[in-house]
Amino acid sequence: MTQILILACCVYVSLLIAAVYFTRATTRRVLGALAGGGAVALVGAGVEALAHAQGWWRYTSDDTLYGPLAIYPLLVVAFAFLALIGWRVTRRFGSRGLAVFLGILAVVGTLRDYFIAGSLMGLIVFARGVVLAIIDAFLWAGLTALAIAVMRAVSGPARDDGLARRPGDSV
Repeated sequence: MTQILILACCVYVSLLIAAVYFTRATTRRVLGALAGGGAVALVGAGVEALAHAQGWWRYTSDDTLYGPLAIYPLLVVAFAFLALIGWRVTRRFGSRGLAVFLGILAVVGTLRDYFIAGSLMGLIVFARGVVLAIIDAFLWAGLTALAIAVMRAVSGPARDDGLARRPGDSV
């Protein structure tokens, strides 16, 4: 599990760096995205505890209430990446674009959880039922929305940002 988390961290750090570059995010925006990822990691620990207590899912490598500790720094990076993408989508397409982005993310994230992390890699075991898949989808959309909201609180609304860096802006 540790090797998989290290590999995943490398992948998500690479995606975050690419997102920072391609979205032309300022330092303030990147710090806001990381704060959003941090908020998701904090809330995520509670979600994991609730899911474990309810028997919704469990990690095969760890039987604690909150899941493997190494997963939470990964959540910070992954949801910072998603927050930056969501910010740029909102900047370009408005709230409707953000709603579509969150909907697509809910479907893709749930499929990733069930088929890649669950079936293919055997990292997580889910209880049976369609309701749990719907809960997982809502968690993907809701936690990403939380990351975007925290980023907005720290960095300001998307419409206040220019589409390109100006001379003197820091990365």
